[in-house]
Amino acid sequence: MSNIQEDYCLKNHNTFGIDASAKYFASFSSESELIALLRNKICKTEPLFILGGGSNILLTQDFEGIVLANDIKGIDIAYEDEQSVSITVGAGEVWHDFVLWSINQNLSGIENLALIPGLIGASPMQNIGAYGTEVKDVITKVSYIEIETGTKKEITNKECKFGYRNSIFKEELKGKVVITQVVYQLSKTPLNNIKYGAITEELKLLKKEASPSSIAQAVINIRSSKLPDPKVLGNSGSFFKNPIIETSEFEKLKKEFPEMVGYTISESKTKIAAGWLIDNAGLKGYRKADAGVHKNQALVLVNYGNASGTEIINLAKEVQQRVKDKYGINLDPEVNIL
Repeated sequence: MSNIQEDYCLKNHNTFGIDASAKYFASFSSESELIALLRNKICKTEPLFILGGGSNILLTQDFEGIVLANDIKGIDIAYEDEQSVSITVGAGEVWHDFVLWSINQNLSGIENLALIPGLIGASPMQNIGAYGTEVKDVITKVSYIEIETGTKKEITNKECKFGYRNSIFKEELKGKVVITQVVYQLSKTPLNNIKYGAITEELKLLKKEASPSSIAQAVINIRSSKLPDPKVLGNSGSFFKNPIIETSEFEKLKKEFPEMVGYTISESKTKIAAGWLIDNAGLKGYRKADAGVHKNQALVLVNYGNASGTEIINLAKEVQQRVKDKYGINLDPEVNIL
């Protein structure tokens, strides 16, 4: 297939800006193009990686196989009633663009997820979340193509097995399917989820009442003030997940570290702010050559220019060890490491 390119540089396809290459590379903009590629001998015999926006990967070496980039577009209203609208979105659409589209349509449900990097296809895979909202709350169906058979399938929200930054696509179906479309159900009534104090404070500064557009603007302002722009400073957003520990363990730690930040998520579990752990282990702004911990948000690891994926991963391991030594808490990466 003429679409397949050889020895393809991936530096502009990952937000860390890591200079690595793929043995083969091709993009697809429809399910039929994807199916045709999957039937190609190269895809049948070489290791395969599906690439979205490249905002949640860390390349530690050249990829000795074929990388397929998802470029399936389209935002289509599938159904609506008095309360809500069901929208089918191509997996290659930019997530933040869809958030802005929903606000322009006076729809609510994803405004708290503004400015999260990446494409639509990553949203169910990661169960992306921020500021009191998770995408699992608005996804109704996900369509995908099975890599082995080229068969199209559709699964429901429940079948996605959503968890914290997790789903069936990171577990049983990992490496076996390509997400092509996601169906979201958004509300015609503003949900105005402002339970995170930072949003309330930002709305006061903006002198605005809560609405989907003002909440999105508040989130954009907050994220922009904390998180570096990957076009300026290579990064993949939050590198680590916020760890979830037993509430009894959190209460013990709180006696030793009274400022520790945690959020109750059930009767027995508390989610800890990983950024706080890293910051208070003295690592905010820490740098080794061109790999560093961001000076404003300790949860973000950055590439100051020419860091290799190996240097970033070595830094991540050092952060994990320092946090483990100080608090006895394990930090797990949110980023996919290749």
